Amino acid sequence: MSDQQEPASSPSSGPRRPRVVVLFGGRSGEHSVSCATAAGVLSAIDRQRYEVVPVGITRSGRWVLVDDDPAALELAEGRPPVEITEEGTGRGTVTLPQGGRGCVLVALPGQPPRELAVDVVLPLLHGPYGEDGTVQGLLEMAGLRYVGCGVLASAAGMDKQVTKVLLGAAGIPTVPHVVVSPRTWRRDPELVLDACEALDYPLFVKPCRAGSSLGITKVDRAQDLSAAITAASAVDPKVLVESGVQAREIEVAVLGGRDGQAPRVAEPGEVLMDPEQGAGDFYDYQTKYLAHDAVSMVCPAPLRSEERELLRDTAARAFDALGGEGLMRVDFFLTAQGQALVNEVNTMPGFTPYSMYPYMWQVSGTDYTSLVSELIELALERSTDVNR
Repeated sequence: MSDQQEPASSPSSGPRRPRVVVLFGGRSGEHSVSCATAAGVLSAIDRQRYEVVPVGITRSGRWVLVDDDPAALELAEGRPPVEITEEGTGRGTVTLPQGGRGCVLVALPGQPPRELAVDVVLPLLHGPYGEDGTVQGLLEMAGLRYVGCGVLASAAGMDKQVTKVLLGAAGIPTVPHVVVSPRTWRRDPELVLDACEALDYPLFVKPCRAGSSLGITKVDRAQDLSAAITAASAVDPKVLVESGVQAREIEVAVLGGRDGQAPRVAEPGEVLMDPEQGAGDFYDYQTKYLAHDAVSMVCPAPLRSEERELLRDTAARAFDALGGEGLMRVDFFLTAQGQALVNEVNTMPGFTPYSMYPYMWQVSGTDYTSLVSELIELALERSTDVNR
């Protein structure tokens, strides 16, 4: 939306394209990753079909209009991580009115706030304060349709412990683990360390409610476990310690079904890492977003037919078990014995040019632009009635 544009649509202007707010940035440690995802989506979205309004959330939580410049939002080796700042845009601020009115309030510099009707919000937010149900709840209160999972599924998918509980109730196996609460870790760290001894080394220590591999440590020796838990707790006070699993890492992309139909599942993909090109010991942040030459994405993954069907069926069941809507990526460990263990789910997987979710759909016959359009159309089907 340019500064000269009328913020609110005029009844005399006739039919307009659906207006999509692309929302990114945010307060979490994944702020720059979210910007990179937005760069990909802004480059791919069908401008003939949709009117796009880019809105960034600063680290302090302010919503601001952002220039529609995908290149400025990309992650690139050798330059500082992208950060949305109110001072850096100067375009104006955005707020959500109460009362379920299906609009946002836009305040351009030197002008009073004006209503801007919005058809769909595309919340490309990763991590806390975005992917965890908080923004989804805010959008529900404002009466705005949005892409992706609802409040409950977003919150459950963000919390790795809750994900395991819900998947376990559905009979879907996950990796053996120990949950480390902040209270227990402060009160009796030895009790926690003793419980972890029942797990198989190497251990993986993770913040319970974070993504993009932030705060994850691979632990090969018991004497390093305490420091790894402390490091993870700096990202999230609740920590998960998991057994290491000798397995292939397979990812499966799920897309919600139309008109009440079953979710759609793409061809499974496998991430292969080359240590000689800079890959780490596991799929960490550096490898995932910066060491592009160190990672290759193989899709379809070379699988036996029974493995492929098991993974695709389990991914759809995981989507339903969490009450998924719109999209979800389900990450598996596939053991040599053919067991598919869910590692984690992502209710807003990355959409960078190097991300597996859009790549899996591309291989399965849905290109990037068509995928974004399908997600928006799914969101347009949503009800904004709280009694739905």
